[in-house]
Amino acid sequence: MIRLHHVPQSRSFRILWLLNEIGADFTLVPQRFDKSLRDPAFLAISPAGRVPALDIDGRTMFESGAMAEYLAESRAPHLSRPIGHPERADYLEWLHFGETIGQHLANLTQHHLMLRDDHMRSPTVMRLEAKRLAICLDAVAAQAGQGYLLANGFSAADIQCGYGLALGQRFTLLSDAARAYLARLEQRAAFVRALAQDGPPLIYTQPFYPPPNV
Repeated sequence: MIRLHHVPQSRSFRILWLLNEIGADFTLVPQRFDKSLRDPAFLAISPAGRVPALDIDGRTMFESGAMAEYLAESRAPHLSRPIGHPERADYLEWLHFGETIGQHLANLTQHHLMLRDDHMRSPTVMRLEAKRLAICLDAVAAQAGQGYLLANGFSAADIQCGYGLALGQRFTLLSDAARAYLARLEQRAAFVRALAQDGPPLIYTQPFYPPPNV
């Protein structure tokens, strides 16, 4: 049995989406976005106290990039690119570029939502991170062109980076190319199902969090 420990609007959405693309039979285990993620019981399965965590094949995984790679290779080879495939290097590059995007998103989330007092926030960091995020999202859109990140079609790399566009539009204005690529992803049946399963918003209550002007 596959069990996904999940918080709405978090990085665990990537694995939720991938499980739907695969058509896997899984159970969603809701977690709260609060101090309960630091409870010893949860830390025993996710050492950093974060989601996702994935119970699969008799063990628990706690790193989402590794989950994406493992799920695609073991259950949906068409969403992966095996060793020896001409797109293997590009696949791995863009699959893990999702974490580069994720770090900028995490910094922006921290400053806009978690640091509640103005004196804790750095306007300079907020502006810089928004610009860095925009550069990353433009790079993804340029690679995707009129299709997906790889010439041979949709893969788990599109999920890893596509989540960055879906969330990144809350912090920076997407280019026309980025909006077009995101629209293609959002039309996928698995994305629609995952969005319905995601649950009510727990983290982001505004559609856009602009960087400070001063």
